[in-house]
Parts: sequence; C-alpha cells; structure tokens
Amino acid sequence: MTKLLQQAFEKASALPEKDQDRFAQFLIAEIDEERKWEASFGNSQDALARMAMEALADYKTGKTKPLDPLSDF
Repeated sequence: MTKLLQQAFEKASALPEKDQDRFAQFLIAEIDEERKWEASFGNSQDALARMAMEALADYKTGKTKPLDPLSDF
C-alpha cells in the first residue's frame, strides 16, 4: 500500500461509521468502474487505432471540414 493511500485510510478511519461505509462504497464503485473502462478500451485498441488512421487520412486528403459548434449540432 502506498503512503498516500495509507494516509487516506487513516483519515477515513477517523470518520463516523456511517461516513466510513459511504466512503467505502464510493471507493469500491470507482474501482469497479475503472476496471470496466480499462476492459472496454483494452478490447477496442485496434478499432480505435484504425478509426484514428482513417480520420487522419480523411484530413490529409481534404475530406474534412472545420467544426462549427454553433451550426453543426
């Protein structure tokens, strides 16, 4: 465990039990969501790289135009 994480847990352990549980639920949810995002992006790297190359090729061949947020949406 890192020193910073240990400090965070020490501070959290001084909170009332209800707040400790709320903090624990938040932390667990954040870790679970991070793992889901990592799995999603980890499985899509090839597709993302291919789309980036296609977008770059479109830009280089003049098939793109500047985005105008006021009129393009």
